Amino acid sequence: MKRPLPLNALQVFDVAASELSFARAAERLFVTHGAVSRQIRSLELALGLPLFERRNRAVFLTPAGTRLHATTRQMFEQLASTVASLHPGAASRTLVVSCEPTLAMRWLIPRLGAFAQAHPDIALHLHSAGGPLDFDSAKVDVAIRRNDFFWGHTLAAEPLADEWIGPVGLPAAFASHEVNALGTRTRPSAWQDWLRAMNASRHEATPGLPCLGTHTNTPPFEHFYLSLQAAGAGLGAAIGSVYMVSDELSAGRLVAPYGFIRDGSGYVALSREPFAANPAKEALLTWLREALVEAASPWIANAQ
Repeated sequence: MKRPLPLNALQVFDVAASELSFARAAERLFVTHGAVSRQIRSLELALGLPLFERRNRAVFLTPAGTRLHATTRQMFEQLASTVASLHPGAASRTLVVSCEPTLAMRWLIPRLGAFAQAHPDIALHLHSAGGPLDFDSAKVDVAIRRNDFFWGHTLAAEPLADEWIGPVGLPAAFASHEVNALGTRTRPSAWQDWLRAMNASRHEATPGLPCLGTHTNTPPFEHFYLSLQAAGAGLGAAIGSVYMVSDELSAGRLVAPYGFIRDGSGYVALSREPFAANPAKEALLTWLREALVEAASPWIANAQ
């Protein structure tokens, strides 16, 4: 029988994966850099595979690390929510929220602490999923989705924010006019959508935009999240949603030299009942709208 994975090592991994830096993880955990490295190494030995790629004093998640991080994020968020609910006077209202995976991992989860501070009486249990959803079988109260599918006529739908997209990557990815355009199977037309939106906004072909050609040096990734991870690892440039890259832009880990533009889609919150009929849902709706605006405004303030 295999021994269970050490919880402490999983927690250290989760923080290091979120920061993509052992040094910043050590600061958050109030331990030494060496302690973080040892915990990560012990976890990798227990699993028998690498979770980080160490290159040029930087660390990047391997595909296995990316998969594990998606689980540990959700696991520790649910653990924190459960522990909080055990205390007297803890949250008396619970909402099960389903959110598209990339938006959840790169935008919503890092802000759940802010929501808990603003609404200590509402506990959020997060599920990561995209596309159509059976609210009854999934036992979900609110779903956050991109409006690129038909959800029927029976659900209450509230708009959250327009989608803004643009190429992102390390500065070296844009050093020449022709970039390595990283694609993804979940948004196969992302580059074409961005180029079309850029040209339409100017009513003529826009000079100086990257030459996409018909070939890239990297096969398309299975998921939007992986293409953004690859851009952060220096493999090229990916089309990013402003919400999903705003934290890395603020930290200087990514650049967006062409800015962001609306692509015609947007995000909505879905519910079986009107949001106004449930105070907790209405509070979540208001907070989501405000938090999305706050994340995007520094990068789209001057956009047309």
